[in-house]
Amino acid sequence: MRAARLIRMALLIQSSPGLTAAALARELDVSERTVIRDAQALQEAGIPVRSERGRTGGYHLAPGYRTRLTTLHPAEAETLFLSGLPSALRDLGLSDAADTARLKLTATLLPSVRAAAEASVRRFHLDAPAWFREPSAPELLPELARAVWSDRTVELSYARPGRDGSPPSAVSRVVDPYGLVLKAGTWYVVARLRTGDGDGDGDAAGEGRDGDWRTYRVDRVTALAPAPGVQEPFVRDAAFDLAAHWEARSHDFARALLRTTVTVRLTAWGLRRLPAVVDGAAVEDALASASAPDSAGLVTLDLTAESEEVAFDQLAGLGADAEVLAPASLRARFRERAAALAALYRPEPKGAEGAKGAAGAKGQR
Repeated sequence: MRAARLIRMALLIQSSPGLTAAALARELDVSERTVIRDAQALQEAGIPVRSERGRTGGYHLAPGYRTRLTTLHPAEAETLFLSGLPSALRDLGLSDAADTARLKLTATLLPSVRAAAEASVRRFHLDAPAWFREPSAPELLPELARAVWSDRTVELSYARPGRDGSPPSAVSRVVDPYGLVLKAGTWYVVARLRTGDGDGDGDAAGEGRDGDWRTYRVDRVTALAPAPGVQEPFVRDAAFDLAAHWEARSHDFARALLRTTVTVRLTAWGLRRLPAVVDGAAVEDALASASAPDSAGLVTLDLTAESEEVAFDQLAGLGADAEVLAPASLRARFRERAAALAALYRPEPKGAEGAKGAAGAKGQR
């Protein structure tokens, strides 16, 4: 454990010169006294670590000194080679660059460590999208990724889902794209809104204030262009942490997508099957609103969905174990579907099946 910590400490100092003992203690989850002892251990091992005082002080390596990846443990190399997501790199247009980087990294490793890294690739593969979903990269994803890499402010056009069955509406936003997130096979861009309103009172459409954070599904971005009149890269907030932001906001974002409320009555089997056909955030709220079972064992609850279209597709999988009570438009749609199915599967006229069988037997003679 200590050897791994010493290596990590040396790499931290190399990548971020000037880290204080307190900062290193937080990163390594140890006390400042342990950091001081570890720094002495690194010096005794021949790694030129030195501590400097003053405003620009902290821990530094001697000028020109670089650690080598030959100190990687085989298990560390295995996890390093497993950390990539091939489909994501392909979507971003970075698969060739990743292959080249992997070759360069492999060439620097000791033979024993290289064998461990290559073995992990042959044994493990991560396929992120769910079953029965054909993954497809949004057309504008590579261009949006380039904007993220270069901190370029962009104007994007976006097909915002309508409410209660209404068609999507086209909106245009000027944003600073901070990062891309791949969630369950779907790409999202996390961006900071630019309204041009220095007072932060909101944009003309009342859709947010300057500096507000927004999350957009990339497959709903219909157009992308450099923001008019903005030539220089935006200044990235150094305190922004994409992973922490997503973890904090993703639950609220999932709920914000649920714009339509459906009242539905379910059998006991339908209630058990509900989590298999409906999004997790919607199920959690629906179960909280569920009534006690009535005399027939049926439960009534309010279910939220992105739209009536989505609710129809989800609840159709429950068949007769789910009855939509409201809205009336969605109930009418299920009534039409039920009538169409009843007509398609209407009982055969009496004697029709026997006549078919006799005709088939006659044809075989």
